[in-house]
Amino acid sequence: MISRDITITNASGLHARPATFFIQKANTYKASIWIEKDERKVNAKSLLGVLSLGIAKDMSITLIADGQDENAAISGLTELIESGFSEF
Repeated sequence: MISRDITITNASGLHARPATFFIQKANTYKASIWIEKDERKVNAKSLLGVLSLGIAKDMSITLIADGQDENAAISGLTELIESGFSEF
């Protein structure tokens, strides 16, 4: 199991369209993936779970992955977040 803290930098945070991109990317990995914010942890492959966290711009979250491709999952999702979901 590995984890990484990251700050959301895109204008709309993880809402609607960016959340959908995030979940689609998360579902390409076999590892179990979670997002943790303010002591709440949700399945990163669940749209309702991700949206329920209300993640806005400049908020910090923790990505957690556990499984055979956990390193690739954390790297790929970090790269997606750092790209700003192409919203810049």
